[in-house]
Amino acid sequence: MGHAEPRLPLAERVEELLAVPGPLTVVAAGDPVLRRGTEPFDGQLEPALLARFVEALRVTMHAAPGVGLAAPQVGVPLRIAVIEDAAPVPEDVRRARGRTPQPFRVLVNPSYEPAGPERAGFYEGCLSVPGYQAVVTRPAAVRLTGQDEHGRPFDEVFSGWPARIVQHETDHLDGVLYLDRAELRSLSSDHALAERWSQPTPEQAARALGFELP
Repeated sequence: MGHAEPRLPLAERVEELLAVPGPLTVVAAGDPVLRRGTEPFDGQLEPALLARFVEALRVTMHAAPGVGLAAPQVGVPLRIAVIEDAAPVPEDVRRARGRTPQPFRVLVNPSYEPAGPERAGFYEGCLSVPGYQAVVTRPAAVRLTGQDEHGRPFDEVFSGWPARIVQHETDHLDGVLYLDRAELRSLSSDHALAERWSQPTPEQAARALGFELP
């Protein structure tokens, strides 16, 4: 089943999605829902329905698998995303990318701003752009503000790979795909990336493919 019809009120749309058991369908690039931006969450889903929707996002993220998922990626234009990263990578990759485990979290109405001048470029992929990855240069640390699923505010600084994850997911809520920010000369199929550019940093890819890193 695809995502629910956009003419439905949000609560009805979510109920329709949740009527089918199992992971939700992740919409792919080209679907307008990924480009329209989102409504701030302001109680459009009553608490029990919100909890069910959050759980469905978690299940879908795990099944994909991915480290984040935003509501528009399942056809719901609400400013909600989830993240979780067990960081199952070798130690050299962990150090180079600043990839540390992140527990499951719900981000409601998040926004970010750079927390310092440093920038970093690494390959990123997206569940809505399957089969490809590209290098994106982003702030190495960001200040993220918003609320959790219970309405409790947060104001935190994320750095390294967690900063990249929250930027990627928050961008989805603004109708931005990672390709909008990518070094397009770096664009690689998943196969080419695994075969050629699996090093902890994309420096070799930059030299070979002809793009710049910060």
